[in-house]
Parts: sequence; C-alpha cells; structure tokens
Amino acid sequence: MAISEFNAAINQVAAERGIAVESVLASVRTALATAYKKDRKEAGEEVDLDEIEVDLNSETGEVRILKDKKDVTPSGFGRIAAQTAKQVILQKIRETEKEVVTNEFKSKIGQVMLGTVFRIDNGVVTLDLGKTRAQGVMPPNEQVPFENYRINQRLKVLVKDIKETPRGTEVIVSRADPQFVVKLFEQEVPEIASGVVTVEAIAREAGSRTKMAVSSRDDKVDPVGSCVGQKGVRVQAIISELFGEKIDIIPYYDVTEKFIAASLSPAKVAEVELDKENKRAIVTVPEEQQSLAIGKEGQNARLANKLTKWKIDIKGAAGIFSADSGEALKIGTQEEKKVVGVWDEAIKKTEEERIEKDRKREEEEAAAKAETDEAESVEDSNASSIQDTQDVQSEESALQEQ
Repeated sequence: MAISEFNAAINQVAAERGIAVESVLASVRTALATAYKKDRKEAGEEVDLDEIEVDLNSETGEVRILKDKKDVTPSGFGRIAAQTAKQVILQKIRETEKEVVTNEFKSKIGQVMLGTVFRIDNGVVTLDLGKTRAQGVMPPNEQVPFENYRINQRLKVLVKDIKETPRGTEVIVSRADPQFVVKLFEQEVPEIASGVVTVEAIAREAGSRTKMAVSSRDDKVDPVGSCVGQKGVRVQAIISELFGEKIDIIPYYDVTEKFIAASLSPAKVAEVELDKENKRAIVTVPEEQQSLAIGKEGQNARLANKLTKWKIDIKGAAGIFSADSGEALKIGTQEEKKVVGVWDEAIKKTEEERIEKDRKREEEEAAAKAETDEAESVEDSNASSIQDTQDVQSEESALQEQ
C-alpha cells in the first residue's frame, strides 16, 4: 500500500468516525497482534500477547512482529493478517466511537442541543446531533403530545441520559421535560445564565402550559421582568420554540402563604389557610375569581399544586375545589380555623406609601395649578388697570380739544 493510500485510509476512518488518528492506529496494532496469535496457534505455538510488539509504520503501512526485539513476522502474514484483522479493527473502532460519544455527551447531560430529525419509526424520533454521528433518540414519553415532527426538521432538545444498547450508544433527548424550559430561559435570559435570577420551581404540562417561579439575588433586578423581557420579547422567543405553549412566570416567595397565592396567578387570592400537618392549603378567592383560579379542566390549580408541592383546595362562594382530587367539596361541616392573610405588613406598608405619594403628588399639582391661576388673575387685573388709565387719558384729551 502506498504511503498516500495508507494515510488516506486511516485519516478517512478517523474523520468519518470522529475519533483520533492515533486511536485508529492503536486498533490496527491490536488487531494485528491478535491475528499473529491466531496464526501461531494454528501452527501449534502458544503466544502471549504481552511478549510481542507490533511495529506499524504509520507512513508506509509496513508491519513487523517483534519478539524480544527480533523480527518474527511469518511469511505470508500480510494476507492472513488482512483477513483476520478486518473484523477486529471494525470492532475496536466501534468501541472507540462509543467511548468518544459517551465521554462527549456525559458533559452535555442537562444541556440543550440542536438536532435534525432523520428518522421517525414507530413513534420514536431519531435526531442527528452532529459531528460524532451521535443519534439523539426521543421516545414517545419525551415528546410533546401536540407537536408534529417531520424529516429534516431542526429542533432544540434537552440531553437527558446516555444508554448502551445492542445498536450502540444512544443519547436520550427530550422536549417534554420541565428542565427543557428552564434551559431555554438560561439561553434567552442573561440574568439567569449569570445566576442573578434563579428558577426556584417549575411545573409543566408539555404542549399546553408551564408555571415557573423565579427569584432575584439583586433587589434592583426584577426577576419576572427579566424573564419576560422588553415588550415580552424574551418569553415570546421561548413560546415560539415551544410552538405556542403558554408560560406563566411568577415571583417566588419564602413565605409559603404568599407563594401559594402567587402560584394561582392570574387569579387574585384573598386569603390562605395552611394545614401544615397534612401539607394542605385552603385558598379563598372571590366568587368571580374561582373559575379563573381553577382553570380549564382544573389545569391552573393542578400546576399550582405541582409548583408549590402543597395540596391546594380553592374556596369560593360555590364551594371548595380540590386540586389534588380535581373535584368540588362541600362546605359547612369543617371546623373553623384561623385564616392567615396573604398580604403581610410589608406589602401593606408599601401600598400605604404609594397612596401617600399619590396624595402628595395630587396636592403639589393642585398647588401649582392654584399658583398659575393666581398669576394669570394678577396679569388680567394689571391689564385691566392699564386699559382704564388709557381710557381716562383719552377722555381728558378730548375735553381739552373742545
């Protein structure tokens, strides 16, 4: 084999499989050693692989078998080696390829990657994930029910796991996992990527709706506003990627009552009563807000339940709706308990300060208006006096002329 042909063959295998040239050469050396051992065994000689050394010239492709530094290459070994080594080389390359894929994607578990759909078979979507020819497998339970996938479609997916199968190494990817939404926000919102804003909790019904609670380490940074973006540009980019899935972003509170109240957004909660022993909360809302708090087919309450990890019962004039069971419960037999207010003193104080500022602003505006009116009145009075003086002077001049 000519130099160029040998090098071209090795480089082609390395490039196609995405592995290092030296790894391919190591596989060839191992295959040749195995072939030599097999050849000697057929000749009635037992050979220990540790005793021999394969001298492979990477430039010419020439092979020599050395034992105790002596050339023991049998005659005609090239033909035998070629036949025997072929399968071993392929096997070694497959193993090396598997190792490369595993090592590369271990570090990418939990990250979002861009892939291209190239096969859809029995509901399983397979994606090409790039240079290593790694296949991203998206089983039905990791797909969004309302999404339609097609060949050559480019999709963002979350790398969830790596599995060894008889078909090789499979990278399990997902679009239905709640963490997929979190990672999309990390890509879109610099405040999350930098750690200033944190996603504290998330609940998702893939393809329909997501609720996400966020907090900020910096008082000057609004966590909800950061995620929404100016005119909603950031959240709209993610909604577009999720093909229209609704996203509710709420502020996270350390106070459980406030967090539960916020989780039922967009409904306005009046009061929250906690049963800490059973980790159950009874939430009171105005009658006109009850259907909003429950949501279509109980979805809003169900997501709030998942988000807070509290069993939430929604109480209105019509009765109590249990997010846990999805059914309406009767009221009247329950013992009255102390109701805990959602809006604490800090919020009340902030509201009072806002009202006071509005009052002062109105007073200042009224005072400024009164001052302006008075100045205009004085100006009108002066103008009137000047006019009167001019009129008197005109009359005197007329009398003198007579």
